[in-house]
Amino acid sequence: MNALMMTWAIAGATAFGVITRPFALPEAIWAVIGAALLVALGLIGISDAWAGILKGLDVYLFLIGMMLLSELARREGLFDWLASIATAHAKGSPRRLFILIYCVGIVVTVFLSNDATAVVLTPAVYAACRAARVKDPMPYLLICAFIANAASFVLPISNPANLVIFRGETMPSLLRWLSIFALPSIASIAVTFLALYASQRSALAADSLASDIHETELTPTAKLAALGLCITAVLLLAASALGLDLGLPTFVAGCLTTASILLITRQSPTATLKEISWSVLPLVGGLFVIVEALNRTGLIDHLAGYLAEGARDFPAQTGAMAGVVVALVSNLVNNLPAGLVAGSAVQAAQVPDKIAGAVLIGVDLGPNLSITGSLATILWLTAMRREGLDIGAWRFLKIGVVVMIPALAASLATLAIL
Repeated sequence: MNALMMTWAIAGATAFGVITRPFALPEAIWAVIGAALLVALGLIGISDAWAGILKGLDVYLFLIGMMLLSELARREGLFDWLASIATAHAKGSPRRLFILIYCVGIVVTVFLSNDATAVVLTPAVYAACRAARVKDPMPYLLICAFIANAASFVLPISNPANLVIFRGETMPSLLRWLSIFALPSIASIAVTFLALYASQRSALAADSLASDIHETELTPTAKLAALGLCITAVLLLAASALGLDLGLPTFVAGCLTTASILLITRQSPTATLKEISWSVLPLVGGLFVIVEALNRTGLIDHLAGYLAEGARDFPAQTGAMAGVVVALVSNLVNNLPAGLVAGSAVQAAQVPDKIAGAVLIGVDLGPNLSITGSLATILWLTAMRREGLDIGAWRFLKIGVVVMIPALAASLATLAIL
């Protein structure tokens, strides 16, 4: 077996390990094993592997900042307060609570990113379900997973992957972005809601909410955690408008908020840091090494060539095909590495905005098919496991088929007719 085939075989085995988690080992273990094998077999040099890891620096900073803010909000009771507000407004109706959580998910995703929805909103939704004493919290928690991807191309900051597909001089202005993605986003959000609600309608009809919910008091430190989240949202919008990376401002906001609350409460940072899911970072780092190795096989040049030729001869068909293919591939290898590869190919091919937009929709929305399709979904799964909950890959796939496919078709069709 030559080096090219070995690289692809290891990449495929790594993706399989991350998705299926053999022996119940965490996803990060398989990503790290795959990266280590590539280095050990000489398929990628240590310096090149390190270069691949460094390419994810902005993602690491973003994740650390968001995980800090989420853990603070959980520990200081912000989620419990939000839960009491949500359940009070639901007025005993499971359907009303479902709609309310979906709307909140849209807002969080649009202004704080899809990863924030997974990390920040999931614990809040679980707290709301616990406060309302629902029979099965899964229909409400599924919202966090699906809306995190469905609403992730409303704004450039709604998904860090957006800044990979469009970057540098190719990044459209905010008005231009909205002219391209506003209607496809509306289609994605609306169709995802209808399909997800239809899939969970029976469970919601059989459920009931407690009506004797008392509003939880919002403590001063919880207010400070909320302020940290709001400031982060403003910083992300400003960074996006200026074309800056999102990781550093998120990291700084998370660290400053953490330091402020710990100083006020005179707590040690050990307990907070201990609760953070640090395994996400080696998972991302391992995937970046896999992508770097694949890039060195000439993959980017081949894809760029196909895109450029298709854009010249069959632009409409190329856009639709690219969106569908990227959506499916994102579920096989995770949308983070798929987005890195696709973004590099789009930049090299210099395709029109509509084709680049179709690729972006595939990267953002496509991962709603599988449980490990996107980093946001993996973060969502991690947040649920912290609460003692889990969902199998097959169960998620059955829902994903019903939800993702019509939403993807509606979004790509809307983009094509603009």
